[in-house]
Amino acid sequence: MKQHNTATDYDAATSFLGKWGRFQRRVFFLLCLSVVPDGLTAFLIVFLADTPAHRCLLPAHLNLSAAWRNSSIPLEEDASRVDVNLSTVPTEGCLDGWQFDHSVYTSTIVTEWNLVCGESWKNPLTTSIFFCGVLAGALISGQLSDRFGRKIMMFSTIALQAVTRFIQVFSPNWIVFCALYFVVGMGQISNYLVAFVLGTEVLGFHIRTIFSTAGVTLFFGAGYMLLPLFAFYITDWRTLLLALMIPSWLCLPFWWFVPESPRWLLSQGRIEEAEAIIREAAEMNNIEPPAVIFTPLQVRNIYHSLLQRTYNICDLLRSPNIRWTSITLNTVNVAYFALSLNTANLHGNAYFNCFLSATVEMPAYVLSWVMFRWCSRRMSVFASLSSVGLLLFIIQLVPAHLVFLSITIEMMGKFAVTTAFSIVYAYTAELYPTVLRNTAVGACSMASRIGSITAPFFIYLRTYSVSLPYILMGSLTTMAGLLSLLLPESFGIPLPETISHMQQFPGSRDFNPKLHNTVLACQVNNLFVFSLN
Repeated sequence: MKQHNTATDYDAATSFLGKWGRFQRRVFFLLCLSVVPDGLTAFLIVFLADTPAHRCLLPAHLNLSAAWRNSSIPLEEDASRVDVNLSTVPTEGCLDGWQFDHSVYTSTIVTEWNLVCGESWKNPLTTSIFFCGVLAGALISGQLSDRFGRKIMMFSTIALQAVTRFIQVFSPNWIVFCALYFVVGMGQISNYLVAFVLGTEVLGFHIRTIFSTAGVTLFFGAGYMLLPLFAFYITDWRTLLLALMIPSWLCLPFWWFVPESPRWLLSQGRIEEAEAIIREAAEMNNIEPPAVIFTPLQVRNIYHSLLQRTYNICDLLRSPNIRWTSITLNTVNVAYFALSLNTANLHGNAYFNCFLSATVEMPAYVLSWVMFRWCSRRMSVFASLSSVGLLLFIIQLVPAHLVFLSITIEMMGKFAVTTAFSIVYAYTAELYPTVLRNTAVGACSMASRIGSITAPFFIYLRTYSVSLPYILMGSLTTMAGLLSLLLPESFGIPLPETISHMQQFPGSRDFNPKLHNTVLACQVNNLFVFSLN
C-alpha cells in the first residue's frame, strides 16, 4: 500500500473542513450553475439549422394552380400525387430562389442563406464544424488547464463563448457563421470539462461523487430542457443566439467566489496559495484550521517529482498502463455520441423531441449517481453499455409501423447510454492523477467528439439497410462494455496525485498482481469504513 499512502495525504490534511459546509455548498452550486449555459447551447443547432417546408419561388405573374405550385419542390416523383403527372415534365433548379414556410420559424440559417437543394450539404457540415471545435477544445483546454490552472481556463472559456456568440449574431454569411461556431464549440466543451475537474478536485469524496455524477449533469440537463422553451418563443435565429448569450455573461461574476484548485496549486509547488484557500474555506465553515496544514514531508512525498517536469497529452500514451486505460475509456465515449445523435432523429415535433430527449437524461443522471455511490465502477459501466447493445439489437425486430414502440426503445437506449456516459466522466477523473486529470478528461471527451462527427455516417448506412446502423452501434457498445471490465476499479480508492499512484491496467506489462491484490484489500477496507459512515 505504499503506493497509495501519499495519495491520501491531501484528503487527510483537509479533512478538518468537513463534508458539507458553506464553502463546499458555494463551490458546488456555482460550478453547477456555470454549466447551465452549456446545456442550453449543446444542441442549439437543432433549431438554428432546421429546414422548414419550402418550394421554388415562382414569379407572381405565372397563373399556376395550387397543385402545380405544391409540386415545384420536392422534385422527386411521388406516386401519391394523382392530380398532377410529373413523369414527363422536365425539371430544373430554382432559378428565382426559394419560398419557405414561416409558420414554425421566423428564420433559420437555412432560410437566411438558402441551404437547400444544391447547398443542402452545408447543413450537416455546420454541425460537424461545431463538433470539430468541440474536439479541438477538449484537447487544448485540458493541457492549458493542467499548465496554467483550472480557474483561469474556466472563466476564459466562459468569456470566449459569450463574446464569440455575440459576434456570431452579426454573421454576414455562412462561412463566417461556421468559423465562429467552431470557436463556440471550443469554448463550450472547455468550460464544461474544466468546471467538472475543478469540482472534482476541490470537493471531498462524498460530495465529489454527487457533483460528478448527478450535480453537474443535472444542471446541464436543466439547461438542455430549457432550450426548446427558448426556441419555441424566439423563432428568429439571430435573436435566439442573442438571448442564449446572456446566461454566459451572468456566470462571469462567479470569478470572485470560485477558488483555484488547491490540488493543482500544490502540484505546481505553490504551497502558500493552496494553504490560503484552505484557510479561507475553514473560516467560511467556522472551523479553526491547524497551524500547519501541509507539512514539508507531505509536500515532498507527494509533489517533489511534479516540480521537475511538465506533463502533457503525450503522457497519456507513454506507458502501457495509461495507454490501455485511455484507449478503453475513449471507446466508451465514442459509443455514447454515435448513439446519442442517432436516437435524436425522432419523428414528430422538433420542440417536443428535444424536450423528450433532455427529460430522459435527468433520471439517467440520478441513476448514475446511485450506481457511482454504491456500486462497482466497472460493473456499472458494463451493465449500462450492455443494456444499450441489447436494446439496439432488439429495435431491429420492431415492425416499421410501430413508431411509438420504436421511439420508446430508442429512448430507453438513450437513458442507458446517458447513464454510462455520466459514470465514465466521473470514472475518468478518478483513474487519472492530478497532473494529468484535466488533460485525460479532455482527451476522452475529444475522442467522444470523433464519434459525434462520424455518427451521421452510421445513420447514412440506412440507405443500404435499415438494420445496419443498429447492428454496428450495438456491436460497438457491447464491445465497449466488455472492454470496461478490464479497467482498474477505483471505488473506495483515493484520488491519485502522480502517475506512479495510478492503478495498473490488467494485461499491461506494468501490471503487478501482488500490488493489485494489495489495492483490492485496501478497497475492501475502505468500503467497510464507508459503510459504517
